[in-house]
Amino acid sequence: MASPEQGWLGRALLAPGTTLRDLAEMVEHGLGSAAGTISVLSVLGALAAVGVLRRGRRRRLGARARQITVLTPPEVDAKGALAFWAHLIGQLRPSWARMLFGQPHLGFEYTVTPEEGAAIRVWVPGAVPPGLVERAVASAWPGAHTDTHQPARPPLPNPIGGSTRVVAGGELRLGRREGLPLRTDYDGDLVRNLITAADDLGPGQAACVQILARPVTGRRVARAMHAAASTGARPSVLAGLMREVLNLLTPGPVTTRASRAGAGSERPGGDRQMVMEYSAAARAAAAKARGAHWETVVRYAASIPVSDEPDDTNPRAQARAAARGRADALATVFGACTDHNYYRRRHRLRVATLIQQRRLGRGDVLSVPELATIAHLPTETGLPGLQRAGARALSPAPEIPVGGEYTKPLGLADTGTRRPVAVKISDARHHLHILGPTGVGKSTLLARTILDDAEAGRGVIVVDPKGDLVTDVLSRLPARLGERVVLFDADSTAPPPCVNPLDIGRIGRAGMDLAVDNLVTVFHRIFHQWWGPRSDDIMRASLLTLCAQPGTATLADLPRLLIEPAFRARVTRTTKDPVLRGFWDSYEQLSDTGRAQLTGPLLNKLRAFLLRPFVRAAIAGGPSTVEFADILDEGGICLARLPKGSLGEETSRLVGSLLVARTWQAVTARARIPSADRPDAALVLDEAQNFLNLSTPIEDMLAEARGLRLSLLLAHQNLSQLSRELRDGISANARNKIVFAVSPDDARDLARHTEPWLSEHDLSHLDAFHAAARLLVDGRNARPFTLTTRPLDPPIPGRAREIAAAARAHLTTPALPEPGPGPVLDRGQRPDPARRDPRQP
Repeated sequence: MASPEQGWLGRALLAPGTTLRDLAEMVEHGLGSAAGTISVLSVLGALAAVGVLRRGRRRRLGARARQITVLTPPEVDAKGALAFWAHLIGQLRPSWARMLFGQPHLGFEYTVTPEEGAAIRVWVPGAVPPGLVERAVASAWPGAHTDTHQPARPPLPNPIGGSTRVVAGGELRLGRREGLPLRTDYDGDLVRNLITAADDLGPGQAACVQILARPVTGRRVARAMHAAASTGARPSVLAGLMREVLNLLTPGPVTTRASRAGAGSERPGGDRQMVMEYSAAARAAAAKARGAHWETVVRYAASIPVSDEPDDTNPRAQARAAARGRADALATVFGACTDHNYYRRRHRLRVATLIQQRRLGRGDVLSVPELATIAHLPTETGLPGLQRAGARALSPAPEIPVGGEYTKPLGLADTGTRRPVAVKISDARHHLHILGPTGVGKSTLLARTILDDAEAGRGVIVVDPKGDLVTDVLSRLPARLGERVVLFDADSTAPPPCVNPLDIGRIGRAGMDLAVDNLVTVFHRIFHQWWGPRSDDIMRASLLTLCAQPGTATLADLPRLLIEPAFRARVTRTTKDPVLRGFWDSYEQLSDTGRAQLTGPLLNKLRAFLLRPFVRAAIAGGPSTVEFADILDEGGICLARLPKGSLGEETSRLVGSLLVARTWQAVTARARIPSADRPDAALVLDEAQNFLNLSTPIEDMLAEARGLRLSLLLAHQNLSQLSRELRDGISANARNKIVFAVSPDDARDLARHTEPWLSEHDLSHLDAFHAAARLLVDGRNARPFTLTTRPLDPPIPGRAREIAAAARAHLTTPALPEPGPGPVLDRGQRPDPARRDPRQP
C-alpha cells in the first residue's frame, strides 16, 4: 500500500483505484453541502470575472492601434536602440492601473515583401499617447522619418482574390532561466541578417519577425534574478513527472537542487570548470539585473500564396515546405544571440492569428541592451529593398507659425505631431525662393499658396509656362471668386484680356521711360544671340516716338513706323525731342536696302511674335482692358497660362516677361501711396528664370518690392538655369528658402544656407513632396527644418470652365484683330469690335 511519504504520484501509480475513490468522495462531500456549493460557485464566478476582465483589458489595449513605419536615416547610431527602449520604459503604469487597465505593449516588426521591400514598423496601441513613440524615434535616431498609419495594418498581407496562403512560423523563447543574459556584443548586424534571410521573395510572399515588448516591474525582475540562481535549463512538466517516476523506481535518499548546491559548495575539490561556469553565470545575471527591463515574446512567420485551382502537383505541400524553410531561416538568425542564454524555437498553432492579433501573454524578461540587440534599426547601408529616409527630419523652431490670418501655409512638419507650418505675410515680403526638379511638389506648394492668397483677399498674379499650375488653381477656386479672376489662357478660343505694355495712361508720362526700358530689355535678353546695338537703338527710338504721340500705341504700330513712309512721316512730324528728330532724319537718309538691313533682325522677331492671334490680342490689342494696379490693390487674381507647347518657348517667355514688366510698373506706382496703406500682394513665377528680364537689376527689384509690399515666389528647377546675376541676387535677397530634392552640385551651394543642421547629403536625398526650409521670423533667420507639402483637395468637376466663364463675363475684351497693324488710338478710347480701320487690308 502506498505510504503518504511517497507523494501523490506514487500513491496514484501504486493504488490508482484508491486515489480515484478518495478524489470522488472529496468532490461529493464538498458539493453535498451548501457551503461547498457556494465555494465552488464563488471560485467559478471569480474565474469568470477574471476572464472577462482580461478580455476587456486586452480589447481596450488593442483599440485604436496605429502603425508607425520608421524610415532608416542615412547614418544610424549603433547606440540609438538603447536610447529608444530606455526612453519608452517610462510608460510603465502604477500597480493599480496595471491591475484595472493592464499594461500596454509595443510591437517592433520587421516585414519583407517583394512589393514594399523591407520595412521596419512599430505597432502602438491606442493607450499610448499620440506622438510619443514618434518623438522617441526622432530622439534615438536623428534623421529618421516616421509615417503613422491608423488603423494598423496586419503584419502579413492578406491573400489576393482567388488564392489562399500557407503560413509557417513559430515562437522564440529563452531556453534557460530568464535571469541569464543573451549575447549583446554581437559584431554583426542582426537586422541585416534577418532582411538577407528574407531576400528574394516571390510575388505575394512575405516574411515577418515580430517582437512584442512591455516594461516590467522590479518585482518581476527580482523573481527572474532569483530563479537565475540555478543555471540549468528551464524544467518542464514532463521533466518533473519523469523525476517523480525515477525517484519511485529507485528508492533512496531524496536529493534536491538545494542539497546538491550545498554539497557542491562544501567540496573544495569539486569540478573546477563547473565552478567557473557558475561564477561567470552569476556575474552575468547580476549585470543583467541592472537597469530597466522588458517582458518580450518573439514570433516569426513566412507566408506563401497558393492558388485555389486544382492542381496535380500538390502546390500546398510545396508551399508549406517553402514557407517552413523561410521561417527556419528567420529563426536561425537569432542563434547569434547565444551566450549564457539562448533562444529556443517553439511550434505554435495558428501562428498567423497570433501574429495578426499581436497578443502578448507571459513573456521572457530582457534587459534594455538585450532588447536593443534584437530590435533596432540596421546600421549598415546598402541593404536590399530597405525603406530608408532620404534626409534627416528636423522639427521646426517654436517661433515658426502654425497658420493664421496673416500667414501663408507651407505644409506639415515631418516630425512629432506633424504640426502645420507657415510663413508670416510680413516675412513673405522678403520673398520665397523655391527650388526643385519636376515632380517633387513645387506646383502643389505654389497652388496652395495661391489659393490661400485668393481666399484671404490678397492680390496675386501668376505666370505659368507649363499650364498645369493654373489648371489646378482654376479647378479648386471657390465659385464666388470667379468675378475677381483675370485669365490669360493661350489654349482658349475666347478673346483674352489686353495688357498693352505701351499703354501709359495710368502711369503717365513719368512712367514712359520705364515702360520702354523694360520692353527693350525683355527683347534684348530673350533674343540676346541675335540682338545687337543697332536693333536696340532702333527699337528704343521707335517706342519712345510712338509713346510720345496722342493716343495709345501698341507693338503692332512698330512695324508700320519702320516700313511705311506715310505713317512714319505723320508720326515723326510732331516729334519735339531733338535726339529723336536726329535719329529719324538719319533714318530717312538711308536707302530702302539700308533700312531693310537695319530693321530686318528686329522685324522678323516682331512678326513671329505678332502673328499669333492670342499674343496679338493680349499684348497688342489696343488700350489695356485690365489694370494690374487694380489687381494688386483690390485683391484680384490674375492667372496667365502660357504653355510652351502652344506658344513656343520664346513666345511664352516674351509674353510672360511683358506681364511681369507690366506688374512691375504697377508696383513702382505704389511709391506714391503711404507705406501703411499699401496692401500686400504676390507675384508667383513658375520657371522664374524665363521671366526675370527687366531693366531693373534683380537685387534692386527684390529690395524695392519688399518696401512696396509685393512678395515674389520664385520657383525653378536648378541653379544652372540662373545667370550669375540672377543667382547672386536671389541668393542674397530672397531670404525664405524652400528646397526640394536637388542635384549634388546644387546641394553644395545651397548647404551654405542650411548647415550645420542640414548637410549636402540631406538636401540631395529629400523625398518627393518633402522639402527643407529656412524661413524668416520677424526678419530674423530661424534654424532650418524639414516639411512635407499637403496634397491638394480633389478638383471640382466643371469648376475650371465656370471660373473661366465668370472671368470673361465681367471683362470687356477686344475682338481678335485681323492680321496687320492697327491704328494708333486716342488715349482712353476702347476698340469697337464691330468696326475695322479702313486702312487695314
